[in-house]
Amino acid sequence: MRRYVLPLALMLNACMPVTPTDTATRANITASTLPPMKTFGAPRPSRPAKSNVDLTNDFIDLSFRLESGRDLPLFTRFENPISVRVTGAPPASLGSDLNKLLHRLRTEAGISISQTAATQPANITIQAVGRAEIRRALPHAACFVVPNIDDISEYRTAKRTPKTNWAIMRERKKLAIFLPNDASPQEVRDCLHEELAQALGPLNDLYRLPDSVFNDDNVHTVLTGFDMMMLRAYYSPELRSGMTRGQVKAKLPAIFGRINPGGNGRQAKFASRTPRAWSQAIQKALGPGATPRERGVAADQALKIATAMGWHDHRRAFAHYANGRILLSSDPKAAQQHFLAADRYYAATPGADLHRAYVATQLAAHAITQGDGDRALLLVGPHIDRAARNENAILLSTLLLLRAEALDLNGRTAEARTVRLDSLGWARYGFGPDWAVRAKLREISSLSPLKKGRT
Repeated sequence: MRRYVLPLALMLNACMPVTPTDTATRANITASTLPPMKTFGAPRPSRPAKSNVDLTNDFIDLSFRLESGRDLPLFTRFENPISVRVTGAPPASLGSDLNKLLHRLRTEAGISISQTAATQPANITIQAVGRAEIRRALPHAACFVVPNIDDISEYRTAKRTPKTNWAIMRERKKLAIFLPNDASPQEVRDCLHEELAQALGPLNDLYRLPDSVFNDDNVHTVLTGFDMMMLRAYYSPELRSGMTRGQVKAKLPAIFGRINPGGNGRQAKFASRTPRAWSQAIQKALGPGATPRERGVAADQALKIATAMGWHDHRRAFAHYANGRILLSSDPKAAQQHFLAADRYYAATPGADLHRAYVATQLAAHAITQGDGDRALLLVGPHIDRAARNENAILLSTLLLLRAEALDLNGRTAEARTVRLDSLGWARYGFGPDWAVRAKLREISSLSPLKKGRT
């Protein structure tokens, strides 16, 4: 199980094409002027509003299949209180983010889990290593989790052996999570949330889920209310390791009836399954290794599949978004049409509000290039609190920087300066080192027509 280096979060690094000379004077800052890094306070997850029938189907599909598509014969989890330790060379931000996540798992998911010293044995070892070491072990992965080892050096010899085979496990007792220690604080935290969730619970990802980290689109970067409900069900007393699919499914109506009483009378949606061909097309369009032409062909194929499937949900929107991103430099007008289509489909999908915020960055960036500050402000305004609620500093800082440019276009320079300064504290958490923060600031500033003629 691994988090891929791809989709939406990382694509925020490019709102529009920029050349090295496209740097507005007002964006030039020195290291001494960068504000301190900001971090998020108490979590504000939203409780999912779903039918318990749909939750049951989601649970089964998440828990009895691997990301590869291989079925799992038995249900597995930890059967005793869970201990977690951190080894390697963890970045400074990891400690507080782990403490917050463990508290959420105890209070929201009802899991008995606690941290122990690095020198003590533990059920889950979180090892912080360099990104290059992770890529050597598993190319294209930002981070990953494996069973029955506790050091990345063991993985090279244990890979593709029964020792690390999830499908033959009968109970979870020892797992290792490998996180990057040279990435931005947000990337490390995002990996922590997704990999620890999979270490504890479901091993699959489903593109059909709009409100979950168990989705390879990487839109949600911290565990959602849906995810915590899945984990609470995973560790309900009615379930135990070794149960079959049928045995688990028979217990789920009573489990979800207890933990989600509001879903008992709600009408089921019965979302269709996602063809593997669509997932592969999206991966090729947005993942590493493909040529620009191959990306374009793959994105178009994803859209054709979505259309043929009759989708009108976030998957159809994501296919439009992928096409828009790929066409942005070669055909900006066509790209904007895809972004507008993506926004329409996201707007019609319950639980896809955060997705719309990503699209808003593209639409607002285009408005700024046209000198339309009013439209840019209308586009980003509804999504700023949404990005904060979802603890996404990359998205939040990008929205704030776009807002600052729109305010400048409208002559509200003092307000723009305040908003821009606010954005930089979030950018330090989201993008990491000072040079990355400055690069993002220059990129967004270069969108504005006000920069023309400046030196």
